[in-house]
Amino acid sequence: MLRPVAEPLDIDAFPRPQVILVIGVNGSGKTTTIAKLAHLFQEQDYGVMLVAGDTFRAAAIGQLKVWAERLGVPIMAGPEGGDSAGIVFDAVKQATATGIDVLIVDTAGRLQNKRELMDELAKIKRVLGRLNPAAPHDVVLVLDATTGQNALSQIDVFREVAGVTGLVMTKLDGTARGGVLVSAAERHGLPIHAIGIGETIDDLRPFDADEIAAIIAGNIR
Repeated sequence: MLRPVAEPLDIDAFPRPQVILVIGVNGSGKTTTIAKLAHLFQEQDYGVMLVAGDTFRAAAIGQLKVWAERLGVPIMAGPEGGDSAGIVFDAVKQATATGIDVLIVDTAGRLQNKRELMDELAKIKRVLGRLNPAAPHDVVLVLDATTGQNALSQIDVFREVAGVTGLVMTKLDGTARGGVLVSAAERHGLPIHAIGIGETIDDLRPFDADEIAAIIAGNIR
């Protein structure tokens, strides 16, 4: 069941940059996952830029700036409460002008007000479409393995809101075995790109269906 959905996140957009919108509820490990993805692409010799599109939380902007500095990558950020779509627009223009390969965009994770979130993501997608009809090339939903079946309802909501194209499952380093991935594969069939197994920058691994199946079955600890 898991093998058909094991699919890496490849950089193949032309013209560049490839725009990856990263979505997920606050606390899912979204910002850390963005940093890990950036590191992964850097190791593949791609030029990466980050965009602090979650303007509702100053902490999210600050955290992403710290990661950008650590990784040595440029970041586009605006003030708290700023216009996310405008920041993304400026970032794409700058990334295009400077030859960036991958633009990774953080977005707000407020599911409490679904309509507001939907409107904001729709606006970002409209702005991107104006600059490049193919953008965003990927809409990656970050899920916290410890939330169990609640992750499935998050997929439902974010698919409706943002047109999710793939998943990353975080926090598989604890007691969570990721059985929800089987349910997600069965119910949605969305590509699963990677799993997060810890807090360090290297703790994002490509999704390996056989390995995960063994963990879920309790054959690996």
